[in-house]
Parts: sequence; structure tokens; C-alpha cells
Amino acid sequence: MTGPSGVGIGWRPEIAGFVAELPGLRFVEVVAESVPSTGLLPPGLAELRGRDVTVVPHGVRLSLGGAEPVDPARVAHLARVAELLDAPLVSEHIAFVRAGGLEAGHLLPLPRTREAVAAVVANVRRAQAQLPVPIALEPIAALFDWPDDELDEADFLTEILDATGATLLLDVANVHANARNRGGDPLALLDRLPLDRVAYVHVAGGAERGGFYHDTHTDPVPPEVLDLVGALCARRRPPALLLERDGHYPPAPALRAELDALAAASGFPVVT
Repeated sequence: MTGPSGVGIGWRPEIAGFVAELPGLRFVEVVAESVPSTGLLPPGLAELRGRDVTVVPHGVRLSLGGAEPVDPARVAHLARVAELLDAPLVSEHIAFVRAGGLEAGHLLPLPRTREAVAAVVANVRRAQAQLPVPIALEPIAALFDWPDDELDEADFLTEILDATGATLLLDVANVHANARNRGGDPLALLDRLPLDRVAYVHVAGGAERGGFYHDTHTDPVPPEVLDLVGALCARRRPPALLLERDGHYPPAPALRAELDALAAASGFPVVT
């Protein structure tokens, strides 16, 4: 199994034809919950695997940051999808999506407390016990900090990674959004993160609305985020970068231009 490498893109059925025609593509990511755990793979994904393109399942519903134990059935689905795709790893978020039996429908931020670290670590270990491959953990974008934070972002993430042995899925668009909305220097955060443990990187667009920067995945990647990609790669280039797009897909030339911009910012070969 080959890990993520180079410039990739999030696979979605709406752009499956576009993705299939990228000649240099070696890596995509798919939302794990969108892949059935029984039966045949969606044709587009099966074709990519036939070309030895690495496919990483990306979970959105485990609720690793919840106070309740992760649902074994949801972990089992993620594990089965990883096996079907012959994936080298899976990824999920440091967030919670449910509490008291209620589903939020959104990724919600955790207070950066040692109690929250313990909850995440316990759930990651529960997931690791069921998963056939390693897991990478992604910090999310958030509009606010909880008032009882005990740790800053870098220490919070490092404690979780140290305790679990997981790798980091770093989203530079989230780093940009959090710096805009919650304050802080994004470059200072990069300097304190364990960049040697980054499995791959997300890059996405966003928009300013109502005084906040929203990580929309439906807008073009802004220059500030591309600058962060360059700054990250100058410190330590990650194995792979992935363009995230979810809805309001632009014409193919615009998508190709975004992929080319990621290649230029990182020094990776173009995939278009």
C-alpha cells in the first residue's frame, strides 16, 4: 500500500469524470460514510484503484471528541471501507458531532482542556483497536474558543498525537480560518506543530461573511492560504496536499488551475 503522495483532490461523484481524466493523479480522498461497506465500490473509485491511485477514506461522523465512547458500528464501517479501498490509512476529525443521543450535523470544536484530551485519546484508542490501518487526525476550523481552555492549539494537538501515536492531517485552510476568526499567528502555529508527523494536508477555499471567515470548500483557494502552503513546505514539505471542493464546482479549467496552483506553491509535480 502506497501512502498519499503529491497533489490530490477530494473525490466526489459530481466531479468523478474530471478526476478520472487527471493524468498525473496518484492520490484522492473520499468521505468514508459515502462509500457502502458491502457490495461493489462506486465505479469511479474502482477505476482509480485499478490505476493504483491511493484512496484515503475520510470520516466525518465518529465524534472522536465526544464524551461518549465512539460507536463501534461506525468504526467498523470505516474499517471495512479502508479494506475495500486497500487504503494505507484513514482520517477523522478532532471534534464532536453528537451528545446525549442528538446529532449536530456539524463538526463542533472541543474545549482545549486536559479532560478533552483524555476523551479524544480514549476514543482514538477505541477506534485504533478496530481499524486495520493507522489513523490521521484533523483539527477543525472554529469560530470561537471555549472560555475554559487550558492549552493552546499546538500543545493540545501534540498531547493527543503523543498519547495515541496517530499522525496529523493538517488543514492549512483551517489554520488560516482560525487565525482570522480567533486570533493568533498562523506561522507561529506551524513552527510549533510536529510537522514530521503530518500524513497529508488539506487545502480549501473560503469566504468572508458577517465579519467571519468561513471555510466553505465552495470558494476558490485564496492567496493567503496558498502562501501558507508555501510557508509550510519551506519548513517541512508534507508527503501530499489535497484540494477539497464540496459543491458549487467550477468549470474544469478552474479546477485544473487550483490544482496547478497547489503544485506551484509546494513544488510537487502538476497532476493536470
